[in-house]
Amino acid sequence: MTRGRPLRVLYAASECAPWVKTGGLADVTAALPAALAALGVDVRVCLPAYRAVRKEVGPAPIRAVLLGADIREAELPSGVKVYLVDAPWFFDREGGPYQDAEGRDWFDNPERFGFFSRVCALLASEDSPLSWRPDILHGHDWQVGLAPAFLRLERTAPALSIQTIHNLAFQGVFASDYVSVLHLPPQAYAVEGVEFYGQLSFLKGGLHFADALTTVSPTYAREIQGDACGFGLQGLLRHRRASLSGIVNGIDDVTWNPETDPLIAAPYGRDRLADKRLNKAALQRQFGLPEEADRPVFGVVSRFAWQKGLDLVVDIAERLVAVPAQLIVLGCGDPALEAAVKDLVRRYPQAIAARIGFDEATAHAIEAGADCFLMPSRFEPCGLNQMYSQRYGTPPIAHATGGLADTITDEGAGVIDKTTGFLFREATASALWAAIARALSWYERPEPWHRIMKNAMSRDFGWTQSATRYRDLYEELLRPVRGPQGVRDDQ
Repeated sequence: MTRGRPLRVLYAASECAPWVKTGGLADVTAALPAALAALGVDVRVCLPAYRAVRKEVGPAPIRAVLLGADIREAELPSGVKVYLVDAPWFFDREGGPYQDAEGRDWFDNPERFGFFSRVCALLASEDSPLSWRPDILHGHDWQVGLAPAFLRLERTAPALSIQTIHNLAFQGVFASDYVSVLHLPPQAYAVEGVEFYGQLSFLKGGLHFADALTTVSPTYAREIQGDACGFGLQGLLRHRRASLSGIVNGIDDVTWNPETDPLIAAPYGRDRLADKRLNKAALQRQFGLPEEADRPVFGVVSRFAWQKGLDLVVDIAERLVAVPAQLIVLGCGDPALEAAVKDLVRRYPQAIAARIGFDEATAHAIEAGADCFLMPSRFEPCGLNQMYSQRYGTPPIAHATGGLADTITDEGAGVIDKTTGFLFREATASALWAAIARALSWYERPEPWHRIMKNAMSRDFGWTQSATRYRDLYEELLRPVRGPQGVRDDQ
């Protein structure tokens, strides 16, 4: 490096734990910047100042005013600095970041996140009112997808940009009228731009204009270049494949640690597997199931959606009961799937239990108390629960897709030297059942089953490895010599 200072990265996202969270993105936004900071990167987060965030943070000093919004500076519990974009007309309202209290999308989401994207681009250019300027703007998901477009087309001496895809199914597609409403340069609305089948796609803007693209696992990076998982953007992603990387997310290995977890009935570890049975008994009691130590318990913590494949679990539930085994489910979502799960509980009250909804403590209890964890997702960009499960010695049974295929080791029939879970290749009930049957054949033999558990618990899923990959990507992106206007000479 010739900068004479640490690498600077502005990390832009629409949510960040613990202040605002609807899914895994918030956990990444909290954990990855902290891991990068530990590697010496000067990283700062840019986040909308939602009302809920303002309540969590309290008074925060104003560092600048930009497009009428106050840019406030706060600090995450990790110590990472955060720039809050305080635009009350867009973000000071009750409800979630994307929807109102009734679950309806905010009518002005295109304007809200178009504005946020523009602010992020300004903060990453020589027009920023802040003295701190990043070398790289790293945006996440569609909500900041227009930032690379604004940066490339409007700003002088811009930072380089990276667009990360967490789930290609969510693209931020809106009417083409918003091109003018959001003050996008007219040339942005083109096939080689933000135009998407006659509409405006925020995410396509990021995928076209960013200097580099990443997604959350190597397998998903390949899958989204095909028709099945490309959601209409596979052609663009194939065109940009040389700029596309797949980097698996990490997990918070402090929060998710069975040796110190305060949310489980009894701590245990790789060398104290016997105490895991105490958690199994506690889980069975919690859900009102018979406390039978040798009866296998299968756990599910999932959003109820077609993507997650919970219907496949419903389809094989009777076969599980006949083993005999127990099934414990936590989650909510699709009303039809909720009804199907409730019906299973009604029909098999001694073998199947469920809690419709979500709470963190119960999720931890299931990871610690179940014998196996089911993740039959039809597609899964990365996934976190399969990593939690392995850390807790609860071998996952999962569809071999995306991050599930990249983080679970399955050596196949008859081999367990490195096996940490069980994968199936087709998203069908019969394939799921075949994987369950294979797992049960090992479960019935305590010594090899403990070997699988210990293999799983030996895996390192912490953020350091992922953060190192990102840092190396940043450095590689900055390596080409810059021209006088800040544009890379190789472009």
